[in-house]
Amino acid sequence: MQGLSERLEKLQLNSMEPDEIAELMALLSQPRFRTQQVFAWLAKGVAPAGMTNLPSSLRETLSELPYGSADICAARRSQKDGTVKYLFELCDGNLVEGVLMSYHYGNTLCLSTQVGCRMGCAFCASTLDGCVRDMTAGEMLQCVAEAERANPPQGGGRGITNAVLMGSGEPLDNYDNVVRFLRLVTSPDGFGMSSRNISLSTCGIVDRIDSLADDAPHVTLCISLHAPNDELRSSLMPINKKYPLSEVLAAAARYAERTGRRVIFEYALIRGVNDGIVHVRELASRLKGINCHVNLIPLNRVEERGLDGTPRARAYEIASQLADMRISASVRREMGSDIEGACGQLRRRTAHERLERKP
Repeated sequence: MQGLSERLEKLQLNSMEPDEIAELMALLSQPRFRTQQVFAWLAKGVAPAGMTNLPSSLRETLSELPYGSADICAARRSQKDGTVKYLFELCDGNLVEGVLMSYHYGNTLCLSTQVGCRMGCAFCASTLDGCVRDMTAGEMLQCVAEAERANPPQGGGRGITNAVLMGSGEPLDNYDNVVRFLRLVTSPDGFGMSSRNISLSTCGIVDRIDSLADDAPHVTLCISLHAPNDELRSSLMPINKKYPLSEVLAAAARYAERTGRRVIFEYALIRGVNDGIVHVRELASRLKGINCHVNLIPLNRVEERGLDGTPRARAYEIASQLADMRISASVRREMGSDIEGACGQLRRRTAHERLERKP
């Protein structure tokens, strides 16, 4: 196994798991109980300088290590439903988004996993400028901690109860960091979020779906489908040329069977493109026999793409039609439409404004 001193050159302190922190404490000749102290602070998003129960000499030493900061630099609250759009600035100046949505069961934070995205989906703002880099596990954890700090729990419990990895980026394209983040955020000694309260959305990287069934079997798998056949899906999602629909659906069926958990198929409804009755019938036929639910999402308009969302009245018709065909379906609640809630919109606009201000 690679020595810790070598791994530290690439691994941020808040990306470390307890066994790695224990190894670090031993390397620094610290007592074993320091491991839990440090890990608990990191789960709260506290950098070494703020770890008040540690000796100052240890705080100074830890402060010299890389740390995955993610500071809230902007927050926009919807006047319609209270949804909050956060813009996080990472230590290198890159920007990522997060969206806090309140439901009757708790607060859900939508997280990004990459700075930008390289999947090239035709309806998404996140991918317009490509993928700048992967986010680290520590940066993702810091986003959760910062959102928790901005939304302290009322009367005990957690301020952030659920997480969806559905922001900018393809989670399974950043697999190792995402799986490490899932272990960190669900650790009972750390943030302690239930893995059953976490959903992960992928465009369908088949081999990674199979790996996820081993590495994170309690996470809810969501697959961005958006079309019932290869011709249409390939025109909307270039990844379909590598992983055609039949392979994606087979992987979804395997995941559902191996984990016992229902797979969610996300279907962005684009007016005049994928919302006709012929599409509904074909979709129902393709999903028959899979333990699944279809989440219908009227598309948020992205000006650069020139695509319009299906009216919500039609979306509810499609949900009813799928139900008649024995496919469970619902229409996603519209949230944050007045604050650029769609993935990538606020980040892209802010980044371009910063470039324009440079001399």
